[in-house]
Amino acid sequence: MNQLEMKKIAAQAALQFVKPEMIVGVGSGSTVNCFIEALGSMKDEIKGAVAASKNSEELLKKHGIEVFSANDVTNLDIYVDGADEINPQKMMIKGGGAALTREKIVAALAKNFICIVDSSKQVDVLGSTFPLPVEVIPMARSQVARKLVALGGAPEYREGVVTDNGNIILDVHNFEILNPVEMEKELNNIAGVVTNGIFALRPANTVIVGTPNGAKII
Repeated sequence: MNQLEMKKIAAQAALQFVKPEMIVGVGSGSTVNCFIEALGSMKDEIKGAVAASKNSEELLKKHGIEVFSANDVTNLDIYVDGADEINPQKMMIKGGGAALTREKIVAALAKNFICIVDSSKQVDVLGSTFPLPVEVIPMARSQVARKLVALGGAPEYREGVVTDNGNIILDVHNFEILNPVEMEKELNNIAGVVTNGIFALRPANTVIVGTPNGAKII
C-alpha cells in the first residue's frame, strides 16, 4: 500500500467526527485534500467549512461546500489537518505547505483538533525528519536567520514561496526540538517572526493514522 492510499484511509476515517449542521475547520496539504474529497459526500449535511489556505478554500468550493471566514465563527467543533511530523504527545511540526499561520488561527478556534497522517509522519522527537518552517516578515529575513543560527539551527530561505499573508518562509534544519512548548514560545518572540511551525501550545486532541491495516485512532 502506498502513502497516498494510507492518507486516504486516515481522511475517510475522519468523517466519523463530522456531524450534521457543523461548520468544519479544514487545514491544508495533500492529506487534507483527501479529506476534502471525502467531505464532498456530506456537503448537503454540513453548514460549510473554514479553510486554512486559499488552495483548500478553492477545493472546498469545487466540491460545493460553502466556505466561511474565520471571522464569521466564534468556535468550531472540529478542525481536521495533517502534519509533517507528530510526536507521542500529539505535538506537531507543520508548514510544509507554507500555511502554518492560518492553520494555527483555525486550530485555535476548534474544540477538537483531529490530525490525519500516514505512519511515516510519526516521530519520537520533533525535528528528526523534517525542517521547521518559520513564517517571517520579509524585511526581517536576515535578522531572524541570525537568531535561528544562534539557537543552533541552520535556516534556509524557501526560494520562490510567498505565503497567503505575503510573507516568506525560513526552513530550519538540524533542529532537535526537545522542549516543543518552550521552543514554540521562544521563536514566536523573535521580532519579525509571524509564527513558527511547532504546534505544541495547541496540540492535536485526536490522531488518525492511516496504515495498511486500516485507520488507527489515538
